[in-house]
Amino acid sequence: MAQPHRVGFLLIDGFALMSFASAVEPLRAANVLAGKKLYQWLQISTGADAVLASNGLSVASDHTIADSVRYDTVLVCAGGNPAAFDDAKTLAWLRRLARSGCAIGGVSGGPFILAKAGILNDVRCTIHWEHLDAFIEAFPEIEPTRTLFEIDGSRLTCAGGVAALDMMHAIIRRDHGQALAAKVSDWFLQTAVRLGDDSQRISLRERLGTSNRAVLSAITVMERRLASPAPRDELAKAAGVSVRQLERLFTAHLGVTIEQHYLTLRLAKARALLQQTSMPVVEVSAECGFASASHFARMYRRAFDVPPSQDRMSGTTKAR
Repeated sequence: MAQPHRVGFLLIDGFALMSFASAVEPLRAANVLAGKKLYQWLQISTGADAVLASNGLSVASDHTIADSVRYDTVLVCAGGNPAAFDDAKTLAWLRRLARSGCAIGGVSGGPFILAKAGILNDVRCTIHWEHLDAFIEAFPEIEPTRTLFEIDGSRLTCAGGVAALDMMHAIIRRDHGQALAAKVSDWFLQTAVRLGDDSQRISLRERLGTSNRAVLSAITVMERRLASPAPRDELAKAAGVSVRQLERLFTAHLGVTIEQHYLTLRLAKARALLQQTSMPVVEVSAECGFASASHFARMYRRAFDVPPSQDRMSGTTKAR
């Protein structure tokens, strides 16, 4: 009788419970629906007996990275601020697993830790959109996609949240066929299984709660031009309306001016870079389109009630 595929979940303090559950529950369902033990899963910690999820729930570990245990696949579940994770023993353990031929993956912020271990070079990978700018800054040699998940040989990466359910569907389908994968998805009322290359984020229309084409066209340009903000006349041209009309549309549909919305986008990126990278404040300022560091500091304090120098690497981003 074939041995069950053994999956180890390396849980990093502050991991997102939803991401973990979305990855582990399909394995349980596959066993139940197949009527046999196709998968076995174990929780792994970096050393503690239990690991705290981002919601405060404690999950007991079956093993630590110091134990000699055989795994077929290891998935790193991390949330919060994975850029702050820098445990040399864990990174070395991941490298040893990679050399041994074990399949290794990361969920939500997990890919950040895999990249730190140096095991995502030359493979397709993805990461949660909230960590994307920091990831690109920290690992310029890696080109992450903006997809839900990527399976590239023995490397599996997933943006997190319910996207892990989609990735596990693909894995079960690969291992045991479409029929079982479909039963697992049906079990979880997953009426539409998304492909790996689907977008992580809902549409701009849904995010903003407006269907006005002029507003959406202008904001699309804004999101692409954070380092060198486009002037209002350029935004209006892209939207196909006059500057005065575009201002009226922003006020009517979003309740803010063009300038206010643009500033919100730039400050949001700045905060992500400060909290998840070691970029100097002056470089963050320039990367987010501010003419001077002093102006950036004033706007940042006004928005977040804290100067940028005190907000860096704080680990306050929420787990996904």
